[in-house]
Amino acid sequence: MSTTPLCSKSLLLLAVSALFVGGTALGRDQSDRPPWARKPKSTASASSTSKASSTSASTTAPASAPAGEPGKIVQPTAPIPTDESQDPSAQRGRIRVNVNLVNVLVSVLDDKNRPAPDLAKEAFQLFEEGVEQKIDKFEPETSQPLDLAIMIDSSLSAHKEISFEQEAAAHFIRQVLRPGDRLSVFSFDENVTQLATFSDNVAELQAAVRKMPAGAGTSIYDAVLLGSRALERRGDARRRVIILVTDAGETTSRADFEAARKEAVLSNALLYTIVIRPVKNESGRNTAGEHALETMTDTTGGAMFYPDTPQELGAIFDRIDRELRTQYLLAYYPTPRGPANTYRSIVVTVDPSSYHVRHRKSYLTGSQ
Repeated sequence: MSTTPLCSKSLLLLAVSALFVGGTALGRDQSDRPPWARKPKSTASASSTSKASSTSASTTAPASAPAGEPGKIVQPTAPIPTDESQDPSAQRGRIRVNVNLVNVLVSVLDDKNRPAPDLAKEAFQLFEEGVEQKIDKFEPETSQPLDLAIMIDSSLSAHKEISFEQEAAAHFIRQVLRPGDRLSVFSFDENVTQLATFSDNVAELQAAVRKMPAGAGTSIYDAVLLGSRALERRGDARRRVIILVTDAGETTSRADFEAARKEAVLSNALLYTIVIRPVKNESGRNTAGEHALETMTDTTGGAMFYPDTPQELGAIFDRIDRELRTQYLLAYYPTPRGPANTYRSIVVTVDPSSYHVRHRKSYLTGSQ
């Protein structure tokens, strides 16, 4: 299967101004008449011109493929929304629903980093901006299906250990998928390429993982941003997960750190980051990329992993699988509601306090 970089469509707002030029025959016939004596202009020619333009556009414009298919380049720029607020026809029949329910996936681990199942709703407390919230929905070991994006760094700097990464990911794909789950495979270097669309076809997904040509740069922020958008398009009532395998050496992204983190928060995706370090000693490598990924991962409620050897990847994937199967789903209606388009911090505690709790740290108001 041949692959080329994946591309999203952008929307353009075109401001069209009509320029009326004098000197036409009609203009000469009526220019010397007062305004009240001039004949109204016929709209027939304008209508026919408009129809011809529309027909021409429909016959010459190439049909674009659905977003998210392999072989399309996705530019890391947000689409520009169209403003239909002034169009009465666009408003008729439209129902606006403001959903304020905030979903929080929670992983609870014991002192040996093992998932802690069978906790009751009463064991949890949830706070937004320091104010305790009523937990309106609670699901232990949530059965919500998974949408997973596995994103593997295929740059030259990370390609040394690529075979270990591919085999560990292939094993994980077979292990993690359950009925209703869907998984997609991405590689990233200077571009982000979707090698397999979301599906439960294990053989196709494993084949995609094993076919990753080496690239030049490393676009980590683009990968997180585009992976989050791909997950967001999958619909609601599903858990969204990004598994990022990289050496953390960001070099070529067009998106920046904040844009990538915001997109991950908006998509409500859990980020699990596995950093393959070519140099173990911190003094011998640039750790700025690692610190940025730690912040981003922590914000989403995911986890960071630093395997000492590539052979440890299998155990890490196994741990992620166990954790995804023992998560708790908490949901609440914020009281009081925060201002629109602001980040709101979330804190979840559990009794007994000896447990380690990992959860989504914030959300953006208006994104729920």
